[in-house]
Amino acid sequence: MTDRIYLSSPHMSDEGYEMDYIKEAFDTNWIAPLGPNVNGFEQELAAKVGAKHAAALSSGTAAIQMALKAAGVGEGDIVFCQSLTFSATANPIIYQNAIPVFIDSDYETWNMDPDALEEAFEKYGDSVKAVLVVHLYGLSADLDKIMAICQKYNVPLIEDAAESLGTYYKGKHTGTFGDYGIYSFNGNKIITTSGGGMLVSNNEEKIKKVRFWATQARDQARHYQHSELGFNYRMSNVVAGIGRGQLKVLDQRVAKKRYIFEFYKRELGSLEGVQFMPINEWNEPNCWLSCITLNGQVRPLDIMEALEKENIESRPIWKPMHMQPFFEKYDYIGGDVSERLFENGVCLPSDTKMTDGDLERIVKIIKNLW
Repeated sequence: MTDRIYLSSPHMSDEGYEMDYIKEAFDTNWIAPLGPNVNGFEQELAAKVGAKHAAALSSGTAAIQMALKAAGVGEGDIVFCQSLTFSATANPIIYQNAIPVFIDSDYETWNMDPDALEEAFEKYGDSVKAVLVVHLYGLSADLDKIMAICQKYNVPLIEDAAESLGTYYKGKHTGTFGDYGIYSFNGNKIITTSGGGMLVSNNEEKIKKVRFWATQARDQARHYQHSELGFNYRMSNVVAGIGRGQLKVLDQRVAKKRYIFEFYKRELGSLEGVQFMPINEWNEPNCWLSCITLNGQVRPLDIMEALEKENIESRPIWKPMHMQPFFEKYDYIGGDVSERLFENGVCLPSDTKMTDGDLERIVKIIKNLW
């Protein structure tokens, strides 16, 4: 069988930057959820995206929960959450014993629909404690409109930028517009630490508090004393070393992701019924995954099955949260945009290790379906 082509797999630097930092961690015996690599990764990531402060955590999911906690979200509070996303966006709302209300997307961005958000505020008013917006597949949400609505109702904005590190909205990094931003370094993300996440904010006191909570909320005392509930959410010094090395090649990875997207658009864009994910003039996406929708006779499953027969990985667009068995009991505001994107969408292989030969192989298989 031909070599497997992955959707998006880890891609270490050719220069071996990651191993330099890992070796340093071993040589100095900093094999712990603290240390120079953790501090360095926080500082370097914050500087890269233009945030003032950052906390390195065990996952993007942990970062979202800490953002919600820092925003004061607790039992019974309402959190508006984009429906078209992965469950890791919504799960932390439940961890905080809060109540998610899911918001539809629009076709212009594939992300939270500002009109639906405004409608949700009109319904729920003062009971809303946070808005959780996603930059899906590296596409920026319509932040100006969403921030204006959040400011109107005096509600904090949390950006789930797990998929959008390296994406710009009007010249500024996504994840740095809201009160809090989170990034993921899961194995399939544009850079990886194997598992890990980062919370960024310009609020120094809140980031200090998150570091405290994430290190078991241990009080400053000779004995082990805990006045607040703590979490074991800090990033390991070893994996933070991987992150420091990966950060050095972020721009290369973004360039390759965009190359892949443009390759597909050039080769597949003229096929009947094919539409590509939207690139707006104010959005410079990282193109983490190259996604299309289909409105003709060829369906997403046809493409996924044809590719799978040739040992090539692809997958559907995320199934919206309001359609998920666990979350369907919660309220949903909007129309059917997220449902239609799920039903008609497919994520094409977007692995940065792919060659032009791999890409040509993929597009040939897809073209043969027409």
